[in-house]
Amino acid sequence: MDPTLKPRLVAALKDEIAHLAPQLRAAAKYVIDHPLEFGLDPIRETARKAQVSTYTLVKIAKTMGFESYEAFRAPFRQALLSTAHEAEHLAWLDETRATGDTGRVFADAADNALSIVQRSLQRQDLAALERAVETLLAADRVFLTAMRASYAMAYYLHYVGRMALPSLELIPRHMNSAIDDLNDAAPNDALIAISITPYSRETIEACVYAQRKGLKLVMISDSEVVAPELSPEHTLVANVLSSHHFACYSGMTALLETLVALLMDRGGQGAMARIRSYETLRLENNAYWLAKKT
Repeated sequence: MDPTLKPRLVAALKDEIAHLAPQLRAAAKYVIDHPLEFGLDPIRETARKAQVSTYTLVKIAKTMGFESYEAFRAPFRQALLSTAHEAEHLAWLDETRATGDTGRVFADAADNALSIVQRSLQRQDLAALERAVETLLAADRVFLTAMRASYAMAYYLHYVGRMALPSLELIPRHMNSAIDDLNDAAPNDALIAISITPYSRETIEACVYAQRKGLKLVMISDSEVVAPELSPEHTLVANVLSSHHFACYSGMTALLETLVALLMDRGGQGAMARIRSYETLRLENNAYWLAKKT
């Protein structure tokens, strides 16, 4: 089988997704976002995860020009056999799982976290990461926005990243909306937006507004297809599947750590000097708790 068929299929799905009916769009988005699971799971499990019917999965296969669902899935299964390798099974997880209900929940969550970190990092394109970093370094100002749980990711990226990227600004500020803080942004600025399913309305509207003003957009998400009206210059994708109801941010945290590492490396001596200046400032102002000597 042609090894380029899977990436060509994913690219074709991205091109077609905006023109599909809602249920077909949901199926296409699942295949784009979870190619590994799509290649592994039987059709009923894929339908459950994608929250569509098995009929919809068969229909998306026909829409993409395949005679059957299995023919459509075949390139994804072949890609698994030829390129993917599963992480070595950890015996300690089985031992922990066998200890009882707490051990079972712990082991399921730990297994999931380890898995999505690996998948999130494996799927990164180094050239795409480098281009995103170059865009951020070249911008006059880099705005950073996120809402709700994703705000924690944005706060950490800003707290650490501004030492390598002093132009980084976390918005919204002072209880404004992100759009308020983008009012005086210019085409030589950039916006980093972090959002995962279900996507924050405020974040998407800020992205649309930023693109209308000519800013470069770096999207950090769980999908390459976030909203039809968005055309980010760069999209960095992390896996956020979890063993509980809410998203697991372990994979996104790992992705952000690699982004910080690249920014620090490119920041060179200037970044190191800013880190030292921040540490000096905090020590001089007693920022850290120190145990009293007895």
